[in-house]
Amino acid sequence: MSSRRRTLTLPSWLPVDAYILALVGTVVLAALLPARGTAADVAGGGSTGAVALLFFLYGARLSTAEALDGLKHWRLHLTVLACTFLVFPLLGLASEGLVPYVLTPELQAGFLFLCLVPSTIQSSIAFTSIARGNVPAAICAGSFSSLTGIFLTPLLAALLLGSAGGGFSADSLLKIVLQLLVPFLAGQLLRRWVGGFLTRHKKVLGLVDRGSILLVVYTAFSEGMVAGIWSQVTPARLSALLAAEAVLLAVMLALTWYGARRLGFGREDRIAIQFAGSKKSLAAGLPMASVLFGAHASLAVLPLMLFHQMQLMVCAVIAKRRSRDPEPVRDQEDSASRTPATVT
Repeated sequence: MSSRRRTLTLPSWLPVDAYILALVGTVVLAALLPARGTAADVAGGGSTGAVALLFFLYGARLSTAEALDGLKHWRLHLTVLACTFLVFPLLGLASEGLVPYVLTPELQAGFLFLCLVPSTIQSSIAFTSIARGNVPAAICAGSFSSLTGIFLTPLLAALLLGSAGGGFSADSLLKIVLQLLVPFLAGQLLRRWVGGFLTRHKKVLGLVDRGSILLVVYTAFSEGMVAGIWSQVTPARLSALLAAEAVLLAVMLALTWYGARRLGFGREDRIAIQFAGSKKSLAAGLPMASVLFGAHASLAVLPLMLFHQMQLMVCAVIAKRRSRDPEPVRDQEDSASRTPATVT
């Protein structure tokens, strides 16, 4: 009965949610009224502060005890991390073959950057819950991925993107550490005193989360408009980018589901692996892109923004279908005859 009630909330994710509309509106606002001069400096400073606050809240909300307890399921977490930071980057590198006939070099750099960012937390948990998967595992897997991404994403970007990212340096990596990791650790240290307050005001602070990302989007796309980057993107290129991302998502969804089954995971764990291992975080990727790509950040994050919307729509459909699966028999759920009919 409880799974049915969760399922009834699913249509609110389709075809787009209010946050996606807000993102689109922010891009339109940046196109019509980009921040220039002093306004750009103010927006940039506000964006930096908002992102630091965002990661402070992430650190303060993550229970250290839950994270340590989640380490017991280490095979699942290693599988998700391998999908996020190994398989995805390899597919991103393969996209170099799409240049220049399908993607421009700039769009391909953004496509590769998309493949380097960590997994999501909130939507992975939501979809895992709807599909009746292992929710605690999804919470820990998303949290571990986000924390690992603070270190690993900039390093992978420096290694794989090179000069395409606008010039990576020790200074840019230091900015990411100061802007993301230090606030996160501060949140962990202060969680004992502020954790209760954050729990009581979860809804209000959720608006802070999303508002921070909207400010980062506005700042990045304003810089792109002022620099004239958007003259490089045509409708045909956007269509080609969407097609390439659809293939990427389909490959990762199939690989995480069937690959997890081959590794011996049960149904609930496979659901958590699929939703945490096939998705990418807009919240973590945008701040990193603004530091790593500078004035070219708007074009670099376009593939991530499109992929974010696509993954929400597709995973919502999958979660809805999985929620209607019959309750598995515990001692038979790994048998070969039950699962294939639920996945296409």
